[in-house]
Amino acid sequence: MRKLSLAFIFILSVVFNALAQRKSEEAYTLLKPDRVFDGQQMHNGWWVLIKANHIEAAGDAAGIKAPSSSKIIELKGMTLMPGLIEGHSHLFLHPYNETSWKDQVLTESRAERTARAVVHARETLMAGFTSERDLGTEGAGYDDVGLKTAINKGIIPGPRMMVATRAIVATGSYGPKSEVAEIDIPKGGEQADGVEGITRAVRSQIGHGADVIKIYVDYRWGLDGASEPTFTQEELKTAVEVARSSGRIIAVHSGTSEGMRRAIVAGVTTIEHGDGGTPELFKMMKEKGIALCPTLSATEAVSSYYLGWKKGIDTGNKLINHKKYIFNEAMKAGVTICMGGDVGVFAHGDNAREMILMTEYGMKPLDILKSATSVNAAVFRLKGVGNIKPGYLADLVAVQGNPAQDIKVVKQIKLVIKDGVIYRQE
Repeated sequence: MRKLSLAFIFILSVVFNALAQRKSEEAYTLLKPDRVFDGQQMHNGWWVLIKANHIEAAGDAAGIKAPSSSKIIELKGMTLMPGLIEGHSHLFLHPYNETSWKDQVLTESRAERTARAVVHARETLMAGFTSERDLGTEGAGYDDVGLKTAINKGIIPGPRMMVATRAIVATGSYGPKSEVAEIDIPKGGEQADGVEGITRAVRSQIGHGADVIKIYVDYRWGLDGASEPTFTQEELKTAVEVARSSGRIIAVHSGTSEGMRRAIVAGVTTIEHGDGGTPELFKMMKEKGIALCPTLSATEAVSSYYLGWKKGIDTGNKLINHKKYIFNEAMKAGVTICMGGDVGVFAHGDNAREMILMTEYGMKPLDILKSATSVNAAVFRLKGVGNIKPGYLADLVAVQGNPAQDIKVVKQIKLVIKDGVIYRQE
């Protein structure tokens, strides 16, 4: 009986090992596109082998050794790329031509805003953006932390999220505002004052789950609604020191030259919008390694929604002409450019709109592809994404055609893989 038991155990172990080996082999997926953009350059004739949730191999087709049981996905005429990274998004906002920002903050319940954010997260992923930096809930508290958790747990589909929670604003500077001073209404960010106050706000947001600290270094709170700096140099320097001590990056909203100057001196990570940029300021940014996220799409969307600007017809829009100027001045200075459109001002799922505008404004398609993948990953300190390399996460997208020749094809998404799971395949 003992011999029979030992024999039975031996047979079971052989069967289990065989099943485990088969399961391991079945976890392989071989992708066969016409070309691969690996985050740095374009390669013709490359294949990519996925094992479970990571990239096992990438390179010339002849050099890829895939198990015979591998699932094969033919991607004829397509380009395979790292999953795109949205650099500036607000999943808790929806286009301002649907509902104004003020009315979203004041009249939409947190439940409604979260429900919308769930839909927006899925639309972002289906558009090929497998990661995104979400720069403030704009009145929805810390709900972005819960949304991120739900995505990570697989409860809902969505991109990998870096969240900024409430964003930090100087008291009295940010909206919504009321002409009735006695009314205490919700604000779009967390108000803070002084070195002690901004220190407390940064630490509080970190404690609530913020991955990145977002600060409004200027806003439309000057006389007659003029944009003016909000925080002093000392306040900003303190905020940066506190955030950095926790290993977090600092993103700042800025539209004035003085606001940008203070942010640069303080040593922030990225400047969002940057409409106050000058050749001198961009030179300072380059020297200090501070990146610019220009949000070209937001400027065009706001011009269209509020100023009646019509693309292709109206050529005299000062905001857009100035945006083109600062974008090109930043490139001339060698400033690192992040791809981020301020999605939420315009529709989620239309994220690639920013990439198309970047080429219209003068950036080369290959540099735009880098900006939306490896550059964003490096600036945001995202590990394991943004490149196609062995050991990296299997966050991949395939588009019809060659985006290095025609950037518009980034909207022709045919395959979306995140963490080794296929979310879209056409």
